[in-house]
Amino acid sequence: MIFDAALPPVSLIEIPNIAHQAEAMGFNALWGTETMHDPFLPGALVFEHTRRLVYGTGVAIAFARSPANLAYIAWDLAQASQGRFILGLGTQVKAHIERRFGMPWPASAVGKLREQVAAMRALWNTWQSGAPLNFRGEYYRLTLMSPFFNPGPIAHPDIPIYLAGVNTGLARLAGEIAQGFQVHPFHSPQYLRQTLTPAIQEGLSRSGRQRADFSISVTAFVVSSPEEDFFVRSQIAFYASTPSYRAVMDLHGWGETAERLSTLARHSQWADMPACVNDEMLATFAVVAPQEELAERLKERYTGLADRLTLYAAFIPGQRDEFWAALARALNS
Repeated sequence: MIFDAALPPVSLIEIPNIAHQAEAMGFNALWGTETMHDPFLPGALVFEHTRRLVYGTGVAIAFARSPANLAYIAWDLAQASQGRFILGLGTQVKAHIERRFGMPWPASAVGKLREQVAAMRALWNTWQSGAPLNFRGEYYRLTLMSPFFNPGPIAHPDIPIYLAGVNTGLARLAGEIAQGFQVHPFHSPQYLRQTLTPAIQEGLSRSGRQRADFSISVTAFVVSSPEEDFFVRSQIAFYASTPSYRAVMDLHGWGETAERLSTLARHSQWADMPACVNDEMLATFAVVAPQEELAERLKERYTGLADRLTLYAAFIPGQRDEFWAALARALNS
């Protein structure tokens, strides 16, 4: 497995030090989320202050942007990094797209994301090869690319795209059209093995590719202290309350708990939600172990299931440095 790190939601001024320390610590990549900050801007600083560290968006919200907007940003970061950029895309859920980003929710999330990726690749092909731009789909029509707006070819034009998701539709799509799949932290090994991996394989078969051609990147909850226990229960409760993630709970027979959590969330009773996550649920969705045993437990859980592994806990230099260094040595060995 390749061991990566999650970038904390911090200001841009802190990115150079984090990136430098992450590279020195032995991480392969940093992943930036789209929560409190833009997920692309840190990439420019990561690439300026490191030599081998990969940076990926984990994830950027696809439906908050046009294909051209995504294509230009990814092209610039791929060029600046000399091929160390991974474009991770997620759809988010309807409420956030409509009410947080002010954008329309499509009739088919899978269909629109498929078209976005194809449209981006059409733009990249035009810039790299000089071929006329002529993309026509249900959601996008791209036919104008004059020299004034064409950034031209770059040295590393094959930008890897990872798609993220919880359900089988996006997992299948990733297998068909992308280079990787980003597994949502709200998962269990059983759900990954029985639900997501077969869907990915179906997509790979449609595209005529093998599993070796594809990367599954997992973000994992871990609990090794009382503080992490409460935090992780809170996060599991939050994700389990999302109706579109219900399949994960249903697989384990916890549909009633998921419904209760949804009701609490609708009434903004956030403080009451962590108590709904019992010890069995916690152990199902998180690796619960002392720090000295985490590496072995993570290997046991994800060997054969994941190609890349990131902890849900963000990497913050100066906090638990010995823990991170030991974990990186163990998982990268």
